[in-house]
Amino acid sequence: MRALYGIRQAIREQRYRISSHANEEMSEDGLEAKDIESIILTGRVARRFTHDPRGTRYEIVGDTTDSRRACVVCRSLPSGVLLIITAYIGEE
Repeated sequence: MRALYGIRQAIREQRYRISSHANEEMSEDGLEAKDIESIILTGRVARRFTHDPRGTRYEIVGDTTDSRRACVVCRSLPSGVLLIITAYIGEE
């Protein structure tokens, strides 16, 4: 999938920003930035949310650095930066 390739490329190039909401959710679930990177690099797109006027959001399900299953919801900004909207431990 082309979208997942672009999302992973942004992670590899460190072109991402974690929203304050995502930081709060990550803190509650004991997630760190390295976990976000791992989830995206090991995961798959579970859902696409296409009816948002701000752009398509992607829910990616993958593994954290300590092998927990977790989700990241993200979108690409017009600037080319990947915005991490939220992240949490949980099943699809």
